[in-house]
Amino acid sequence: MTPLLRYEAALLLRSHRWLPPLLLYVFLLAVGVRPGEPVLGGLGLAAGVLLPVSAWLVRVCVTHEPSAARDCAAAAAGPWRVHLASVLTALLASGALGAAGTAVVTLTGDPRGADRFAAAGSGFLTALTCALLGTAVGALCNRPLLRSAAWAVPGTVLAVLLVLIPGGSPAHAAMAELVTGSRSGTVGWPLLPLAVAAVFAAGATAVACALSSRR
Repeated sequence: MTPLLRYEAALLLRSHRWLPPLLLYVFLLAVGVRPGEPVLGGLGLAAGVLLPVSAWLVRVCVTHEPSAARDCAAAAAGPWRVHLASVLTALLASGALGAAGTAVVTLTGDPRGADRFAAAGSGFLTALTCALLGTAVGALCNRPLLRSAAWAVPGTVLAVLLVLIPGGSPAHAAMAELVTGSRSGTVGWPLLPLAVAAVFAAGATAVACALSSRR
């Protein structure tokens, strides 16, 4: 998998298609999080905006390769491995964005009695939860399940709203814990939402990889 990950990462960097998701993430952070605000609330918002960005990055990674080149890679390494490498590349990119966003918000926010380092750790786990859920959405709303952009794009938008807004969502639960903690200065650890998000991401990726081997 390591050579495939390097190959997919190189394709992503050279395509420059990572730029729009990055700009969206930076824009949403700039609009929603301001220096001096409670750090835990800012970290919750920073994690939430990462979810749609993660789904977008998955679409970029599974569609940026020409069909002929992807067929050659699939013939050499297996279609499911190539697809898995694409999804993992998107997840790693999302994790890097989440880490950077967490660091910026932690350094510029007001801890309000909370330990700054503990807040950063909790914020990163929440960002990782949202990145995993965004990856799951991207895996299910793009090829090989949805090949047409006419279905994939609106499907992704709808799925992002469904996993971000409802109270029972792992993303919502993790973000709510941060926002609640910002009022009392208490840092919580969203371990259960993170575990649920990891299961969802693994299952969605497994389904997508299995279908990629059949087409």
